[in-house]
Amino acid sequence: MKAVVMAGGEGTRLRPMTSSMPKPLLPVVNRPIMEHVLRLLKRHGLTETVVTVQFLASLVRNYFGDGEELGMELTYANEEKPLGTAGSVKNAEEALKDDAFLVISGDALTDFDLSDLISFHKEKGALVTVCLTRVPNPLEFGITIVDEQGKVERFLEKPTWGQVFSDTVNTGIYVMEPEVFDYVEADVPVDWSGDVFPKLMKDGKPIYGYVAEGYWEDVGTHESYVKAQADVLEGKVQVDVDGFEISPGVWVAEGADVHPDAVLRGPLYVGDYAKVEAGAEIREHSVIGSNVVVKTGAFLHKAVVHDNVYIGQQSNLRGCVIGKNTDVMRAARIEDGAVIGDECLIGEESIVQGNVRVYPFKTIEAGAFVNTSVIWESRGQAHLFGARGVSGIINVEITPELAVRIAGAYATTLKKGSTVTTARDHSRGARALKRAVISALQASAIDVRDLENVPLPVARQQTARGSAGGIMIRTSPGVPDSVDIMFFDGRGADLSQAGQRKLDRVFARQEYRRAFPGEIGDLSFPASVFDSYTGALLRNVDTSGVAEAGLKVVVDASNGSAGLVLPSLLGRLQVDSLTINPGLDESRPTESAESRRAGLLRLGEIVASARAAFGVRFDPVGERLSLVDERGRIIEDDRALLVLLDLVAAERRSGRVALPVTTTRIAEQVAAYHGTRVEWTTTSPDDLTRVGREESTIFGGDGRGGFIVPEFSSVFDGAAAFVRLIGLVARTQLTLSQIDARIPRAHVLRRDIPTPWAVKGLVMRRVVEAAGDRDVDTTDGVRVVEADGRWVMVLPDPAEAVTHLWAEGPDDASAHALLDEWSAVVESAGH
Repeated sequence: MKAVVMAGGEGTRLRPMTSSMPKPLLPVVNRPIMEHVLRLLKRHGLTETVVTVQFLASLVRNYFGDGEELGMELTYANEEKPLGTAGSVKNAEEALKDDAFLVISGDALTDFDLSDLISFHKEKGALVTVCLTRVPNPLEFGITIVDEQGKVERFLEKPTWGQVFSDTVNTGIYVMEPEVFDYVEADVPVDWSGDVFPKLMKDGKPIYGYVAEGYWEDVGTHESYVKAQADVLEGKVQVDVDGFEISPGVWVAEGADVHPDAVLRGPLYVGDYAKVEAGAEIREHSVIGSNVVVKTGAFLHKAVVHDNVYIGQQSNLRGCVIGKNTDVMRAARIEDGAVIGDECLIGEESIVQGNVRVYPFKTIEAGAFVNTSVIWESRGQAHLFGARGVSGIINVEITPELAVRIAGAYATTLKKGSTVTTARDHSRGARALKRAVISALQASAIDVRDLENVPLPVARQQTARGSAGGIMIRTSPGVPDSVDIMFFDGRGADLSQAGQRKLDRVFARQEYRRAFPGEIGDLSFPASVFDSYTGALLRNVDTSGVAEAGLKVVVDASNGSAGLVLPSLLGRLQVDSLTINPGLDESRPTESAESRRAGLLRLGEIVASARAAFGVRFDPVGERLSLVDERGRIIEDDRALLVLLDLVAAERRSGRVALPVTTTRIAEQVAAYHGTRVEWTTTSPDDLTRVGREESTIFGGDGRGGFIVPEFSSVFDGAAAFVRLIGLVARTQLTLSQIDARIPRAHVLRRDIPTPWAVKGLVMRRVVEAAGDRDVDTTDGVRVVEADGRWVMVLPDPAEAVTHLWAEGPDDASAHALLDEWSAVVESAGH
């Protein structure tokens, strides 16, 4: 006997799950519903099957093919337009006209004994046998009344409670003889129970009803979809579940990586190659699809998660459905009954309320509170560029495909035949992505000079030697599973705001230039990069007095690429040096604040015991520098800025210093004391770089370990700052602790306040209004200066739903009071 599987329904009640996927392909415990149906048919010997398709037909065809993988023979009957339950079977008449056949829905989950149903049909000599089952709420189904012999007496489609005369409903599973086609008109919409069966009964044809025992769930609503998963996990329906039952009710599929410290409370299912980290908690009736990542601290209960989803740290998912390829970021909450479509982005700390529908390809911004369905508009800010270039979690936000597209967009902003310098840090992720970037650049008619693994300042300096621009890929500082793709201009500086906007536009329009075969770019690997860098550095930075001073220094390369430059640099400096942590550690491409602090404490101990003049610690990419004085005490980054400023200004006695507006105003006193002046810049590194390039600039820094040495370059450079510092200390003959002691203490505090994108403009307007007649500086954001010199600065973040505040006062208490006062202004505008 042949079977017909009805797989043409749109499943409108299940949107947005069925917006981009036909209902029969919806997964129940990681297998499409229709696959469960086909396996049931095969168990009962019905291997020759016709599948009727209409809505998104090609997806059903592509998934199941000819059925060979299931050990079945599948053929397809395509409807050009919806033909109803009977019309679509009539459409497949050619394949079914020789023998009795079974009709079953491709989107109902069941384990009925089909062999018994077929035997009943043959025994009764029926023209049609309707498979019936008993349900508690028959309103959504067709009711059927049968006599003692099982003959059907009456049908009623979708009754009201006043019309309910039975709890026996039609499951849409039928066994039929081919003569039934005489009663079905071709090419018009016809339904079995509404049109065909009444005619058969009128003509006295034998229609029988078989009341089946077993499980049957018409997966037509979100509630029934979630219930079906729970029923499979509870063992209420006999279907095949892939994987191993590692403890009662806890199913884990092949290749899944579940950390022993993850909490699993079954029944639940974890799909193949999923990764569940330590500290994640997955509770009963949750289904995790293939290749899903569940991060530390995430909590899932009755959550159905489709394939390739990322679930961030501390996120909370209850009773919801998450579509495939969606990213749920850190600390997001998705409540009971919510459904997130395919390929969405749910931002950090956002809340999606119960029963909300988010349609495919939407972005919910960080911190948003969503209580109505998101169908058309996206609730989010799709900026490519953040504070450090294009940043995101590797293989979640930053994939090889994105790297190729963004590198293609960057190439399109440059002339054909231009040269771009590429570089990376020592992580595997950066190595893999850089290869994707290089191939995209070459394919867009760009020649590539690849430096491979070098410190960030070396990449910038090499880019400035004749390239049209550069791309550096590195692990995001302090975030080991994220990367930054950094874009440089022809001078090796970060791309300007205008350059970023241009790249953004090309990327958004997806207008990528492609080279003709003869124009594909060349790839070269420059030699002796480190020698040329250190040679240029020592030619341009004053190191007079170093050899005579007999200084001893301790240098911590923190197992990063900074260590690659040190051998050729320290050898030529003629300084007694001790280098620690010089080797590259691929498994630790960045460091947390804690490990950085621990590293500085260790460095301090070594400096004190070695009686060195000072110690320096590079960040892993050699861009930033931290200091330890001769007693082994850490000089905090904001103090280190003042110490270097004091040294430089005391030696130069004129010129100007570039500092961001968030720096303590004590810097102004230090500069003025030595006859120099401060030029305040925005907090953006490219603005500091701009001032650093100007003739009269003698120094620049950001107070976070980034220093500019203008006689060598206009960008942050740890090695250049180190060489400059050695020369200054050698010539002044003062220790770092003596210099630090003569500078007044600063009291600058910072706070971040979550602010939805939609109200950022309003927040800034409220801040200006609240400033009244006080001095207002709008170099970057809004800085309000009190009559007594205390100040507060309010700055909206360009890439996240956050507003930053800084405040300075004569002591911590007054700075705190200022922060509290202005935080209230920002928060009142946000509500």
